[in-house]
Amino acid sequence: MSVREIPLIGDISEGVVRAGTTVRRPMRATSPAVHALLRHLEAVGFDRAPRFLGIDERGRAILTYVEGVVPTHPLPAYAVSDEALTAVARLLRRFHDAAASFTPPPGAIWEDGSAPEGPAEIVGHCDVTPANVVFRARPGTQPLPYALIDFDLARPTTRLFDVVTTLRHWAPLADPVDRDPLQRPLDAVARVRLFCDAYGLPTRERLMLVETARIRFGRSYTLMRERARTLGGGWARMWDGGAGGRIRRAAAWLDAHEDAIVSRLLAPDP
Repeated sequence: MSVREIPLIGDISEGVVRAGTTVRRPMRATSPAVHALLRHLEAVGFDRAPRFLGIDERGRAILTYVEGVVPTHPLPAYAVSDEALTAVARLLRRFHDAAASFTPPPGAIWEDGSAPEGPAEIVGHCDVTPANVVFRARPGTQPLPYALIDFDLARPTTRLFDVVTTLRHWAPLADPVDRDPLQRPLDAVARVRLFCDAYGLPTRERLMLVETARIRFGRSYTLMRERARTLGGGWARMWDGGAGGRIRRAAAWLDAHEDAIVSRLLAPDP
């Protein structure tokens, strides 16, 4: 008896389905490199990501399905709590530490994307949005970030660039008008500090955080506009839905709050 396949809807990835305890994903040019990363994470004991199991009879990648809940928009209260923010920071740090010993295979192809200046330090996830984090709850507690999924945009980068990309969605580094309803009253400046403390970001990287975010916003705008034009699909839907305007407003918000962010990041521990 064949297993019923349930479509898993994402912003960009298409054709992804759940089949029993597995996920099936169409192969892409970048898939072999991503699968090598997932195999490495398994080998070093990082258990908060899907496992790569092979290729099915239809040529699709087989991954383990990570049980839990993935928050959808509008985000629920548990996904915007300080506890969730610190948990995702610690999860990202665990992933970075596990990925630091990964050597990409010769000829590895990665998704093109906005990237930092200078040489890469690690292969980062580069897309730690709420839609790519699985939450789990212990009995009597609220769900907290448990695992990272959807590594399609993984690529060589720096720890700081991946931190900034994550903060974009979780602090969030965004104009309040573009935030989810429960995120609008949040003190995003304070949450940047909370995240960086939980991650353990060194002072040198804290000094570079705002400028790195500014670079990231500029490159993301150009990249998304080009992909919407040339690739269509989910990229076009996001662009047509106002992604460009949101990035521009986020960059303006960052400029207006730069001094406050830097001051908070460098303030002595309370």
